[in-house]
Amino acid sequence: MILKRLTGYFKFTNHQRAGIIFLFSLIIVLQIAYFYVNFASPDKFFPEKQKWLALQTEINSLKKEKYKNKPQVYLFNPNFITDYKGYKLGMSIEEIDRLMAFRKENKYVNSPEEFQQVTKISDSLLKVLSPLFKFPDWIKNKKEFVNNKEDNKEYKKYPEKTFTKKEKIVLIDINQATQEDLVKIYGVGEAISLRILKQKEILGGFVSMEQLNEVWGLSPEVLYELNNHFKIYSLPNFKKIAINDISLKELAQFPYFKYALAKQIITYRSMNGDFKNIEDLSKIKGFPVEKAKIISLYLEF
Repeated sequence: MILKRLTGYFKFTNHQRAGIIFLFSLIIVLQIAYFYVNFASPDKFFPEKQKWLALQTEINSLKKEKYKNKPQVYLFNPNFITDYKGYKLGMSIEEIDRLMAFRKENKYVNSPEEFQQVTKISDSLLKVLSPLFKFPDWIKNKKEFVNNKEDNKEYKKYPEKTFTKKEKIVLIDINQATQEDLVKIYGVGEAISLRILKQKEILGGFVSMEQLNEVWGLSPEVLYELNNHFKIYSLPNFKKIAINDISLKELAQFPYFKYALAKQIITYRSMNGDFKNIEDLSKIKGFPVEKAKIISLYLEF
């Protein structure tokens, strides 16, 4: 009885069947059209807007490149210019040599004018370099004191006092110096003295006083005092690196060569044969040319 009632719902006339088939066909066509036809309205093209956006993009990229390549400026004391730094600043070899000879006499320049008098650099180069010079604060205070004294026309004259003769400084070999010797220097405390001794241990000994510049935390004034109290009388007794026999792992432990540079050195050696001198090593990309003279004292060719 129930089955007869249900079958009654599925009985259609010919017109009804045709209508159902047409409805299904229409649904299928609409579904296909939905998936394959793009109903989005086309974007309107504005030539002026596109041109402006392209120009703005170019301006932004140029700004980024400008700030990216902008060099960072660091002030420095001209008394401690090395050969390499002087060359990078535009000084000639003769001008650098004049400064080095002046410094060997234990003399120091205290103003841009004195720097020009010693090195004989041109006015144009001095104009470029002088804004980068940084002299110790005590020099500036001394100049201000002298200027104030000259401005004050009426000042009392005191009789000159006699002073005891300054005790002569006895130079100690930096490789023989102990922590007690180092902390006696003004500006060198326990932490800095330990750093100096640690650097000496890593290198196997200092071969140049310039290597103290590599110790973190030493100001130009402290370096000046260290150079006044210490020197290198003879090269330390350390085992030199056989550059033509050493392995990559061992060479990468040398403080002046990082792993990437050590790998390039070993590769260059395998392709071109043994190194004959430091000039051969300096041909490798990334080699610290400014330290070549110091590095050569640790190597054996």
